[in-house]
Amino acid sequence: MRFVSWNVNGIRACMTKGFADIFSKFDADIFALQETKMQEGQADINIDGYILYMNSAQKKGYSGTAIYTKKQPVNVTYGIGVPEHDTEGRVITAEYEDFYFVTCYTPNSQDALKRLDYRMIWEDAFLSYIVNLDKIKPVILCGDLNVAHEEIDIKNPKTNRRNAGFTDEEREKMTVLLSNGFKDTFRMLYPDTKDVYSWWSYRFQAREKNAGWRIDYFIVSNRIAGKVKDSKIHTDIYGSDHCPVSIEVE
Repeated sequence: MRFVSWNVNGIRACMTKGFADIFSKFDADIFALQETKMQEGQADINIDGYILYMNSAQKKGYSGTAIYTKKQPVNVTYGIGVPEHDTEGRVITAEYEDFYFVTCYTPNSQDALKRLDYRMIWEDAFLSYIVNLDKIKPVILCGDLNVAHEEIDIKNPKTNRRNAGFTDEEREKMTVLLSNGFKDTFRMLYPDTKDVYSWWSYRFQAREKNAGWRIDYFIVSNRIAGKVKDSKIHTDIYGSDHCPVSIEVE
């Protein structure tokens, strides 16, 4: 099976930048989106052969997630069951016979870290949610998790030390998640690979210079990690300030 995740930074804008062709070439079993920035009904983003599930933020033009799936899930839920965290359309969980597939768009701590305190509360709630799912079935978690976990995951670690997405606090929360029975599939397969990123600022020609961050992930339960045959970051694909990431699972 092939799973793909992509922060599209606005699905309607991405549709004008080759999204349909990119989507078709992947031929994914499940294709997850983050930062869709649209409400249901604002545009027709259905794709033949796929069932579409969307979770939109209450605030228009903000956040939002989506899942395209070839196979009908057993069940689909939206959010993490905590009202204070479920107004921004950040999580969709599709339950299948053998696993849960979760797409997540983690809150950004923002400039001057003005949302870091909220981010820490979110992280604890999301960890509890994922761990409880994992008690029932293995989990495949994907999305823009808004953190570069280790120094190898960011081009300029020293100058970004207290910037949103690379604070000690955010990085520690990722460490805690992984220590609760999960694997970062890319680092599991490519522990020493450098200079491969999934997001680049639109400023300062960052993508041309490859001054990027690896903040988009596929994370899986330890007990199915051995079924992951590859984990890729598709740096050659444009259309957003992020590129897609994918895994192949036997």
